[in-house]
Amino acid sequence: MSTFFWSIPKENVKNLNKHAIIDLIRFTPNGISRVELARQLNLTRAAVTSIINDLQELGIVDEVEGSHPAGRKPIVLEINPDQGFVVGIDLGSTHVTLLLANLAAHVVKEINKPVNVEDGPRAVLDKVNQYLDELLNGTGLSQKDLKAICLGVPGPVVLNEGMVSEPPIMPGWDKFPIESYVKSLWDVPAIVGNDAELGAVGEWAYGAGRGEMNLAYIKVGKGIGAGMLLNGQIYHGATGSAGEIGHITIDENGPLCSCGNRGCLEAMAGGNAVAKRAIEMVRKGQRTELVSIHPVEKIKSSDVIAAACSGDLVSQQILADAGAHLGTAIAGLVNLFNPSMVIIGGGVSQIGDLLLEPIRRVVQKRSLKMASRRLRISTALLGRRSSAMGAVVQALSLVLHAKAEIADERR
Repeated sequence: MSTFFWSIPKENVKNLNKHAIIDLIRFTPNGISRVELARQLNLTRAAVTSIINDLQELGIVDEVEGSHPAGRKPIVLEINPDQGFVVGIDLGSTHVTLLLANLAAHVVKEINKPVNVEDGPRAVLDKVNQYLDELLNGTGLSQKDLKAICLGVPGPVVLNEGMVSEPPIMPGWDKFPIESYVKSLWDVPAIVGNDAELGAVGEWAYGAGRGEMNLAYIKVGKGIGAGMLLNGQIYHGATGSAGEIGHITIDENGPLCSCGNRGCLEAMAGGNAVAKRAIEMVRKGQRTELVSIHPVEKIKSSDVIAAACSGDLVSQQILADAGAHLGTAIAGLVNLFNPSMVIIGGGVSQIGDLLLEPIRRVVQKRSLKMASRRLRISTALLGRRSSAMGAVVQALSLVLHAKAEIADERR
């Protein structure tokens, strides 16, 4: 049983089962019945009824009519959506996505805005604060309606300190107290997480990875990171830097990376690498529609993706090469921890099969047959929302399990 979203209560078994039931209700599509809860947790119906009565008293769950193609509709349990709202935030190097969701994880409103993470933590977080006000104003809500916030960032997160440690693409953010600063701005419970890890959570909860116990989510943008779900638990590593797949060496004589080494995956296949390769091709006189962009230094990875989608062969080759480099790194990941699924997400991944097919081909070639026998490689079902939805999941965990813990302490 996964306890990723909550700490194991020490008081009694009933409290442990209460937290487990909350998550089974949260993550079962279309609700779950009392009978099925009893079966999955090996509890008596009386024990389940006692716990459900507690959760209904707290306002956490509702009983509703389930969907059924014919005959009598079953009664199922769902999270009560009407107890407030949470915000999940995915902060990238050049953009930020904010999702406002109710307690049943239904997205009420979404906004996407530009930012530059290199402007530093205070400037960026103050700007995100403005965007949050805009988000709330657009729905007639205020900060008092918010119950929790989760912020995903593109760097290694020290979870118990709420900050990043030596993030390669976040200059000026090292050791800045992000979580404390967020709490001071919004005066609600808040948590900071790594964006790739949150992408894994989002896809596991509501996307392509439903039901998987071992998966890797690879976020490909300016940077490249991996979120790894091992036996139902997100693996953070000893210092929070697990999953920094972008700094695996692909070519020791390759281009300089932001981390100071040469030939890292990020320097070979990240968004900046894709743009630099395109600029190089234009300067060499290659026939490509990218020559229409002036000055040539303004070419971005999004331009390469757009050109590839419209049939530009040079752009397609650049992305295919990036996919091959990704495949080499992912093959090592597959051999190392043997996931059943690898999900490719982030901005560069939106190209689809032009990137995915080279990844699959190289992984198949370079990974052990036993390790890749049952492996599926897919693009993110949630698209650009993966990390933001993972942040929604974590924010909801703060709210729902905190409610249950408060009730446990009063008994």
